[in-house]
Amino acid sequence: MKAQNSVKKIVISGQSGYIGSLITKRLEKNGFRVEGIPRNRLNIADELRKQLRSAYAIINLAGAPILQRWTSENRKIIYDSRVQTTKNLVKVVEDLPLNERPRKFISASAIGIYKAGFSHDESSMNFDTGFVGKVVRDWEAPTGELPLDVQQTIFRIGPVIGKKSQMIKRLLLPFKLGLGATIGNGKQAFPFIHSKDLTRAFVWAIENELPNGTYNLVAPETPTNKAFTKTLAKKLKRPAFLFIPGFALKLMFGQAAEMLIQSPEVSADKLLKAGFKFDYPNIDSALTEIVD
Repeated sequence: MKAQNSVKKIVISGQSGYIGSLITKRLEKNGFRVEGIPRNRLNIADELRKQLRSAYAIINLAGAPILQRWTSENRKIIYDSRVQTTKNLVKVVEDLPLNERPRKFISASAIGIYKAGFSHDESSMNFDTGFVGKVVRDWEAPTGELPLDVQQTIFRIGPVIGKKSQMIKRLLLPFKLGLGATIGNGKQAFPFIHSKDLTRAFVWAIENELPNGTYNLVAPETPTNKAFTKTLAKKLKRPAFLFIPGFALKLMFGQAAEMLIQSPEVSADKLLKAGFKFDYPNIDSALTEIVD
């Protein structure tokens, strides 16, 4: 059963980013009023309280790019932009009177919480023990402090592909030039989500009553990196015989290169059982929409 749109105010942290802008457009199309939280307001409790008061839902998307060299300074920015922001939002929600609290708190997370090289559903506790795993665990933790009357949804998101996603924008030119390449041996899993399915999932969580919990937001099919590379090359009618060795990526990204070289295999079954339907359930359908 769908929730009524009588309270239409949706507040979004990270609204100016790629995902935030897509979700904003879809929500506005569906009749909601959307407000973005300015970055400087995320650390000012009084200002944050004014904006969150009487919102129907909060969507928490804030977070600095994680695929960059993990210098001490960058680690702090990556960590605080997710963890401290979530703590601040949850604290304000806790402090609001019952009649002014948002009904829903929907937060982005990442499949980077899972240990690479293994298969995972949401019950898995086989977590990554490095920097990314710690960031994601600490990012999710504050939502456990939300009042019981606030619906809590966490989406663990896989790599996002879409016509204007950063990943596709970076790949299209080299692939069109016949320079498409697998990463390493290409056998690692490539869990992904089409940007349109991602957007629909967040709006679906706004418009429907869901049990509190965590959902893997990835397509039902998990191709290998090699299969992704071959499919994209085929759609573009170009060869893709090259490969990028792991050491080259490490020269570019340092320790962050591990995110590209290794990946977990992640199940979308819980989301499917909850009633969500994917428009792009496999890499063929996703890349067909992107390239055509």
